[in-house]
Amino acid sequence: MATIITMPRLSDTMTEGTVATWLKKVGDKISEGDILAEIETDKATMEFESFNEGTLLYIGIPEGETAAVDSLLAIIGDEGEDVSDLIAGKTADVAPVKEEAKATPDAIKEETKPTTTALPEGVIVITMPRLSDTMTEGTVATWLKKVGDTVAEGDILAEIETDKATMEFESFNEGSLLYIGIEEGNSAPVDSLLAIIGPAGTDISGIAENHKTGGAPQAAPVAEKEIEKEVASTEKTSEPVTQEPLAQEASTDGQRILASPLAKKIASDKGIQLTQVKGSGENGRIVKSDIENFTPQTAAPAQTNVAAAPAKTETAAAPKVFVPAGEIFTEEIKNSQMRKIIAKRLAESLFTAPHYNLVIEVAMDEAMQSRVIINSVPDTKVSFNDMVIKACAMALKKHPKVNSQWREDSILINHHVNIGVAVAVEDGLVVPVLRFTDAMSLSQIGGSVRDLAGRAKNKKLLPTEMEGSTFTVSNLGMFGITEFNSIINQPNSAILSVGAIVEKPVVKNGQIVVGNTMMLSLACDHRTIDGATGAQFLQTLKQFIENPVTMLA
Repeated sequence: MATIITMPRLSDTMTEGTVATWLKKVGDKISEGDILAEIETDKATMEFESFNEGTLLYIGIPEGETAAVDSLLAIIGDEGEDVSDLIAGKTADVAPVKEEAKATPDAIKEETKPTTTALPEGVIVITMPRLSDTMTEGTVATWLKKVGDTVAEGDILAEIETDKATMEFESFNEGSLLYIGIEEGNSAPVDSLLAIIGPAGTDISGIAENHKTGGAPQAAPVAEKEIEKEVASTEKTSEPVTQEPLAQEASTDGQRILASPLAKKIASDKGIQLTQVKGSGENGRIVKSDIENFTPQTAAPAQTNVAAAPAKTETAAAPKVFVPAGEIFTEEIKNSQMRKIIAKRLAESLFTAPHYNLVIEVAMDEAMQSRVIINSVPDTKVSFNDMVIKACAMALKKHPKVNSQWREDSILINHHVNIGVAVAVEDGLVVPVLRFTDAMSLSQIGGSVRDLAGRAKNKKLLPTEMEGSTFTVSNLGMFGITEFNSIINQPNSAILSVGAIVEKPVVKNGQIVVGNTMMLSLACDHRTIDGATGAQFLQTLKQFIENPVTMLA
């Protein structure tokens, strides 16, 4: 039987939604968990996940159009099934199914949970939010408020560890913190009771217990959104830009860039760095029109001072422990959420993807001379890692099979290049992504890497900044490591490991001379990349690095 999918209520204030992008088309096979579309709400643009299987038989709201909550969005059913009556509105024998969005734990449908209690006036139930597309549970790393504290809109309630990062969790409500449902250090599934906010002195007895036993108050619980403020409600061109909500982003010098969420979304889609854009809004904030009218000639100067290597991130020194001589001494450290996910995903990658490694030695003398010349330009500083990233982006355009993903029934070739850069942080490793790397200059790559690495260290990266990579670069050269092999960052098919530059005797024109070389190791997934394909990619990469002027052609 066909299933009707309606426009969901993806936030507590949403009354209508706009289909930003359909990721499936009529006739496509749909599996449970597939992303059907991206929907713009009054708070964010969210991936919209299917909880049904079948064939997409009908699309009710085309891309770019807006419709009220509960409007007919799509129909999924058996291939060839007649849905003309459903489209015409004759749905008495078919119960509409309201899908949940992947990134919206607050979109809890009242009809799917029994209503047993009414919330007291002004009381808000806050649940564990889904702060990334793959998050299933979260850990409260730190509470920044305690029961009884006054909470203002925009206050940071807690720091929450997800499967990708530790993020500040912001309140969108005002009142007193009446109850904490998850203590520091404890983990809980998405949608678990996190806290209750309301007027001081309000009696909330029974609310927490009712939530745990599956009952729902008459007012749907609200999951706070720290991360999903990225995109404002769909803005019509006639609206004044001063109505855009305010968002902030860190610049390369540690200052905050003021930008509306919609401006950030458009900039991200177009591959524009906010550090290059001059804002025309209040207090210099960047608004939609600034991004749409952006050209390199009118952009504010981009910060290009780049750290020598993105992965060299300072971490807090471990506390010294006195160990009595001659005694057995052990210490148990609780695994953070990040460490658990690193263990899980790298094990999955190593044991599901048949890895093999290809190693090549690259002469670095020309690159060293070119870097000196490039860095002689005022306010410009390019690292060797930036040059490697640029060379990888160009080589991937020539060898797109390396820029691929394995699927059970097909291989997905990515013709866009989004390079992930492995960055060491105190709790482990994160991989921020440079979108459309092939279109970036060396100085733009350097500025972006410094910005992302700095915010990674300060736990300020957004989940969207760690998604969508098609290839990964990991560099341990700054630690004196000359050669190493990495585990593939799935769903990528390959990862490049970059070693240190070593001065040693080399043979040139039949003579032994002093030269500088660097080892590169490419780990490949044999399901998608054959040995010859990987070798050809490394040959092209070697040519670009050894002759940097060719990257400017």
